[in-house]
Amino acid sequence: MRDGTTAGPAPGGGDFVLGVDIGGTKIALATADPLGVILHTARIDTRAAEGAGQALSRALRAAGELCARTGGGLLGVGVAAPGVVHEDHIAHAPNLPGLENLALRAELAKALAPAPVRVDNDVKAAGLAEARWGALRGAGTGLYLNLGTGLAVALVAGGRVLRGAHGAAGEIGYLLRGRDDRWGAASGRAPLEEYFSGAGLARRAGELLGGTWSARELFAATDPAARALVDEALDTLAVHVANLATVLDPAVVAVGGGMTAVSDRVLPALNRRLTEAVPYPPALVTARYATDAALRGALALALEERPAA
Repeated sequence: MRDGTTAGPAPGGGDFVLGVDIGGTKIALATADPLGVILHTARIDTRAAEGAGQALSRALRAAGELCARTGGGLLGVGVAAPGVVHEDHIAHAPNLPGLENLALRAELAKALAPAPVRVDNDVKAAGLAEARWGALRGAGTGLYLNLGTGLAVALVAGGRVLRGAHGAAGEIGYLLRGRDDRWGAASGRAPLEEYFSGAGLARRAGELLGGTWSARELFAATDPAARALVDEALDTLAVHVANLATVLDPAVVAVGGGMTAVSDRVLPALNRRLTEAVPYPPALVTARYATDAALRGALALALEERPAA
């Protein structure tokens, strides 16, 4: 490994893969054995305001230290990142300035050679983890719904996550809520995400109710106006999820992300619409990996990318 601590074989170390989850506030890393069992983990702050370049440099140093601690041979690397991932750039990733200008896979491949590197969207990676080890395993056709700071889904068919023609499949944050929405992706807007995501709910609460709110505070509020805001947002989301389920016909919808902490509000709202609107209502469950699905998905990407034995 270049750019920092050398990760050479350690006595008794076996072969392993490395997963990296690049987020707007934290970068999580883990090594795992060839069966996906996590060996060691690390976490650093992203410091997003300082730009993506320094975040990548510090992530590579942390990766070198983690690989040295793990020992053995590095078989492959998987990276989960925000935005729409292309071979030479990442688009639509506003939470980490400068990421769109980085050829992330090429930079990582250069630093981590000769191990193969695969980069994909964080929600798609999370969906892969759920399909491989979690709530969507064996489902055939499934839907992973990530409810957190942002809003997106991973569409799973035959155990594979569908990427779409441009890698943007599942970016439901860009859905128009209805005919009154005039601005969308071309204008740098994400109408459904702005309305429902954790960040969107907090912003709307400040505008409509006054003060400063977090999504967690909003869900816990007993004030009738706050409860009505959440209930309306949940029902709007549920309509879109039900429509998506009607199109995809999934066997299972797995809900993950930070809002699983308030699943007692989220799941009933979704289930009402799914049960009424979808010809064959899917099972609705909480994702197995509520807090670290993207990191688990990064490991799954690495396991898929490793050379054949």
